[in-house]
Order: sequence, then C-alpha cells, then structure tokens
Amino acid sequence: MLRNRLILTLIYTIVLFIVNANFFRWTRKQNRYNAKGKVLFLISTIGAVLLSFVCLFFLNFGAYLTIEGATVKGFLVHESIEDYAVPLAISFLFGAAFSGFHLYKSRQETKVKEQKVIAGAATAQFDALKSQLDPHFLFNSLNVLNSLIEENPEAAQKFTTLLSKVYRYVLEQKSKELVSVEEELDYAKIYMSLVRMRFENSIIFEVAQDINFEAKVVPCSLQLLLENAIKHNQITQDSPLTVKIFQQGNNLVVTNNFKPKAVIKHSTGVGLVNIKQRYALLTERKVEVEKTEAKFSVKIPLLTKRIKMEQIQEDYIDNKRYAKAKKRVEDLKGFYGNLTAYIVVIPFLVWIYYITNSGFPWIVFPVVGWGIGVVMHGMSVYDYHPFMSKNLDRAKAKKIRDFYANLTAYILVIPFLAWINYTTSAGFPWIVFPVVGWGIGVIIHGMEAYNYHPILGKDWEERKLKELMKKDNPNKL
Repeated sequence: MLRNRLILTLIYTIVLFIVNANFFRWTRKQNRYNAKGKVLFLISTIGAVLLSFVCLFFLNFGAYLTIEGATVKGFLVHESIEDYAVPLAISFLFGAAFSGFHLYKSRQETKVKEQKVIAGAATAQFDALKSQLDPHFLFNSLNVLNSLIEENPEAAQKFTTLLSKVYRYVLEQKSKELVSVEEELDYAKIYMSLVRMRFENSIIFEVAQDINFEAKVVPCSLQLLLENAIKHNQITQDSPLTVKIFQQGNNLVVTNNFKPKAVIKHSTGVGLVNIKQRYALLTERKVEVEKTEAKFSVKIPLLTKRIKMEQIQEDYIDNKRYAKAKKRVEDLKGFYGNLTAYIVVIPFLVWIYYITNSGFPWIVFPVVGWGIGVVMHGMSVYDYHPFMSKNLDRAKAKKIRDFYANLTAYILVIPFLAWINYTTSAGFPWIVFPVVGWGIGVIIHGMEAYNYHPILGKDWEERKLKELMKKDNPNKL
C-alpha cells in the first residue's frame, strides 16, 4: 500500500508540474501581444486552478481504474468536490505567488525601459543641439575671412591661422557636455583676437580676474554670446562695442553696451536659444537675459557640481552595475545553498531508507532528481552549457538552456516511469500518456528555442520581421 501511494504521489507531482510549467510559460509569452499585467495575473492564477482540477480528475480516474478496479460509473459516484479542495487551494496559492512575482518583475522591467527611453531622448536632443555649433560658427567665420581678404590680405592669413586653433577647440569640446570656465575664457580671448583683426580698435573686451575658473559651463557658450553681441550691434571707432565678462554670484555674466543695428539680417536662432536649450537639459537653473536701452546682459549658470543629466546617467549606470552584481551574488548564494542542502539532506534520506528497508528504492528519486537540479542550477549560475557557445545572445541562450534542461529531465524521468508502470500495473500502459504528452512538449520547446518551424523553416520569425520592416519602409536600402 505504501509503495502504491509513493508511486501515485510521484506521478501526480510530475504531471501537475509539467502541465502548470508549460501553462505559465505560455502566459508569459502573451507579453509580446501587450496583454495587461493584471489580466495575465488572473489568467495565470485561475488557469492554474482549472488545469490542476482537470489533471487531478483524470489522474484519479486512471488510479481508480488501475488500482481499485472500479468502473466509470462507480468512479463518478465515488468522486466529490471535497476531494479536490486541498489540492486546488495549494494550486491557487502557488499560481498566485508565481503570477504575482512575474507581474512585479514585468512592471520593474517596464520602469527600467521607460528610464532608458527618457535618458536616450535627452542625450539625443543634447547631441543635436551641440551639432548646431559647427556649421553656425564656420559660416560666420568664413564671412569674416571673406571680408578680410578684400580689406587686408596679410591680416587674412593671420586670421586663417587663428581660425584653425579656434576650430580645433570647437571640435575637441563639442563632444563634451561641460567645460571649465578657464578653458572657455581662453577660447573666448582667441575668438576676440580674430574679431579685432577685422574691427581693430572698434571693440573693447574685458575679462574680470575674480572668477571661479574651476566652475563649469556648456562648451562654446561664451563664443556664441560674443558673436551675438557683434552681430546685433553697431561697431565703429567713434562708438566702440564694449564687452565685459565677470562673475556675479553663481552666474557668469556677459554684458555689452546696446546699440542695435538699424537693419538686422535674419537670425538662424542658434546662438542664445541654443545656450538656453542646452542648459535646460542639464540643470533647472535658467539662463537670464537683461535688456535695457543702454545695456544687454546674459547670465549663464556656473555649475560647480555634477550636472543633472550626467548625474542621472551615472547613477543609472551605477544602479545597473550594483543590481547586476547583487543578482550575481544572490545567484551564487542560491546555488551554494542548494548544493549545501543536497550534501546535508541526501545522506539523511539514505539513512532513513536504510533503516526502514521498505523494499521500494524511493531514494533514487531525490538523489537523481535533486542532483540533476543542482547541476542545472550550477550551469545556469556560471553561464555554462556543453552544447552552447558563450557568444550566443543572452535571451536565446536562456531559451536553449531551458530546452536542454527539459530534454534532460525527460530522458532521465521517463525510464523511471516506465519501470514503475512495468512493476506495478503492466496490464494498463499509463506510461504512454507522459511519454507522448511530455515528448510533444519537448519537441515544441526545441522548435521554439531554435526558432524552427517545420513548414516555414529555420529563423522564419526573423525573416518575417525583416520582410514586414522592408515593406513599411521600401525606400530604405
């Protein structure tokens, strides 16, 4: 009687595990169809209970026919809903816990993806603004050079030499989000030297010495403000343009006497607007503009701490690294805990088997089954598999690893079930059900892992995606 009970418990456990595992795998795939998390949670939980009920009904039916020798009518009369209450309650609890865990995990992954999109959009926008500097600066410099060639060829040659130094700075700093005030002021002085070659004594440029030279500003901001002052004001020897740069609190101020031109050419909107937009992406502090009848001033924030976007990106990367390292530690702890438990518990079970001498070699099941689980656990933690290359994509590698785990379990468990069928009830070949059912599941799992379809061929999903993308965008080569 004890022997039959152990065999039935083993069969019930294996069948319920296989059915529910494949069902939960199916529900997780529904994410590709954008199913809501709560809907998947309800489907997974309720579905697990219903599937468990169906499996228990047929398992009980098979047990009564083979062991009790009852008829179909006798089985239906004997069965009652109370017999299913405890197993279904357990199935509900496990289903709810499993579904709740994956719902939480899915929401966390969604939050991470949203943060990636936000950070990527901000970075792309900032890079787009920085890319405006090159053509804008080059266009205006060439106009100045063109004027000098006609007025003073010798000065034009010197201008070309200085222009190469200035443009080198633009190329070096354009990839940076911040530069020191010292670097920016040095660049501004070279730039004003170029401007003086054209306007000579018509421009007065003054830089205060009590400035925090270690503070940070956005690249080429001073050059854009100086260029803006030159572009929009009258410049003559009788009425020179006076530009001053000094620090006021936590701001760097660029001010000039305001003498607007009578006719101003159409502005591209790159200069001052560009500076405001770049600062808006980096800090909550605003670029301030003050305009009176006699003076025009612009205050740009001095950033002495890490800027917002840099800090967000670095914190995000640090958090990702920490989360990855923590997960690695947790995985190692889990594996060594599993291995330690196996080493401690198995000898105890062997001792129990030895002193009870039940005759049925039930000890084989925990030794082999748990042992396989420990081996698979270690291979997963150390990212190793004898049939896979380490260069595989992580998601694809996980699919293949899961398939081989399923296949290995099938190869090892089915012979035990066949032996149990032969020794207990050779007249009823119930072994056919797990052999065929589980076998079909393994085949489908393998086709999914290797992206193979018997009709559509290998990699059909990837080929179909490329075909649809090409159809949506036929102009792309």
